[in-house]
Amino acid sequence: MCGIMGYIGDSEPTKIILEGLAKHEYRGYDSAGIAVIKDGAIQEIRTTGRVCQLAEKVKETGFTGEFGIGHTRWATHGGVTENNAHPHISSDDKVVLVHNGIIENAREIRAELEAKGIKFHTETDTESAVQYLGYVYDGDPKGAIVKLTKRIRGAFALVIMFYDKNEEFWVVRKGSPLVVGHAGHEGFCASDPTALLEYTRDVWFMDDDEMAQITREGCKFFDFNGVEHEKKTMHLDWDSAMTSRGEYAHFMLKEIHEQPDVMTHTLLGRVANNEVDLSRELDWTPEQVKGWKKIHFVACGTSHYATMIAARIMETLGNFEIRTEVASEYRYMNIPIGPDTLAIFVSQSGETADTLHAARLAMSKGAKCLVITNVRGSTIHREVGDALVTPAGPEIGVAATKTFTAQITILTLLGLYMAKLRGELLPEPEKNLVGALMDIPAKLSRILDQEKVIEQIARNFADARGFFFIGRGLAYPPALEGALKLKEISYLHAEAYPAGEMKHGPIALLDKELPVVALVPKGFLWEKTISNIEESMARKSPIIAIATEGDEEIKHYSENVIYTPATEPELFPFIAVIPLQLFAYYVARQRGCDIDMPRNLAKSVTVE
Repeated sequence: MCGIMGYIGDSEPTKIILEGLAKHEYRGYDSAGIAVIKDGAIQEIRTTGRVCQLAEKVKETGFTGEFGIGHTRWATHGGVTENNAHPHISSDDKVVLVHNGIIENAREIRAELEAKGIKFHTETDTESAVQYLGYVYDGDPKGAIVKLTKRIRGAFALVIMFYDKNEEFWVVRKGSPLVVGHAGHEGFCASDPTALLEYTRDVWFMDDDEMAQITREGCKFFDFNGVEHEKKTMHLDWDSAMTSRGEYAHFMLKEIHEQPDVMTHTLLGRVANNEVDLSRELDWTPEQVKGWKKIHFVACGTSHYATMIAARIMETLGNFEIRTEVASEYRYMNIPIGPDTLAIFVSQSGETADTLHAARLAMSKGAKCLVITNVRGSTIHREVGDALVTPAGPEIGVAATKTFTAQITILTLLGLYMAKLRGELLPEPEKNLVGALMDIPAKLSRILDQEKVIEQIARNFADARGFFFIGRGLAYPPALEGALKLKEISYLHAEAYPAGEMKHGPIALLDKELPVVALVPKGFLWEKTISNIEESMARKSPIIAIATEGDEEIKHYSENVIYTPATEPELFPFIAVIPLQLFAYYVARQRGCDIDMPRNLAKSVTVE
């Protein structure tokens, strides 16, 4: 979950590394550092805090070098101190490296090396790797790295420099993401491809059990036995402008506003004449789809809530046997998985460790697997193969927004397509639902026009001690996502419940200081939800209602109403998401929180 950047070339290395680290800061922001090779020696500079603080320190000291590596940290082992910040240097000053991941046998290696008289200086697991490399290094970088890969266990992306190698650095990957690029006489590496868009869009995604030597002349790739192999580049279709905030105060606000376009792009090429067609991406036959008796949705966090929406929509379309599971639990459950199972794994980054391990489990048991991801060429995409890629572009804000909308869009199309192949979706319902989907982007734009109304409601409740979110049926999963968004960026306690469950315990917490956000679209569950709202009102809880345009009666129950355009009942989650995101955003902004980089969180969770 840390961010890594490396550079070799003719430009000023600290400038490029600092700019790259700034693009990685959503991955970790408790400390940062840079190491360079200068005059045949390793030099480093580190600080606690943000990359901007590191940049100030670099400027004040005039720190520079010939080429270098950098790191922004999300602490796993050892406290947030300058001493624990990366890069780490071996005690003999021969080797320096940065690391993303966890070295599981670090204590064992440390004890072994300390018994040999090697002194350790930090509390981190990473230091065991650099000290081991220093111990085995004899002038052959590749040989030393091969020994290291056979000694350490866990998930790791490493970028390494050796004191006596003035024209190269090395990268190593097992389980944690790493991408390499080269343009002209410049070589790069990064945790996230967005950091390389300014320099090249043709990159190599490192595979597990792979390492590479990067020089001004090019890149050479090797397996963990040191055997060289050829590797093809992948072209990125993202633009560097996508990583700029533009006129918006925060990336999150920009990405909220991008959702109408993101949904339009997700639909393009997948629907025509109010019919869905995924045959260009999935070579599935009706017989094959009918053979899958079980569908497993597996994901984490926001992606998990997207699958809950997809599952409920699919249940309205056909006779599916569906379960939705959190990835970190799925791989440890005794669930029957086999050739009659379609397992769908959803990961924005394509690098989420729990989701990746769950996919490997399902594949090992013979299940048909499909990936939904926003990053073409990500690890889970490469390993699974079959994928539907969301065209949301890079999402910089840690709290997911536009990728959620892209996920529920593509998952809804998938449900329609499968029901169609199984013969369970008639032409008329398909045309109605696809037509309604095509109308959603314009309706999302209309909701964005209410931003000032939502901001004022958020201001009224920014001092609340917590929130409950409630909804029934297809209004419940977006309630979960709304609560998650609020707690992620405002640090307020927020919980979501099916509205009918409030009386089974949570209602005990209600009072005038704990507002209830009620998702209450017009439909057959409207009256049931109103009854639950009245139960909350009887306990003096203020009500914030997400209601359907034209619903005047809701004003009897709430003075704080956010109206959304009417749509098909199955598509209400699409309509509900932007009001909830904006509400969370403006509550956090009123409270002075760091919205794009909330405390303790990282964008891509690459450790278990």
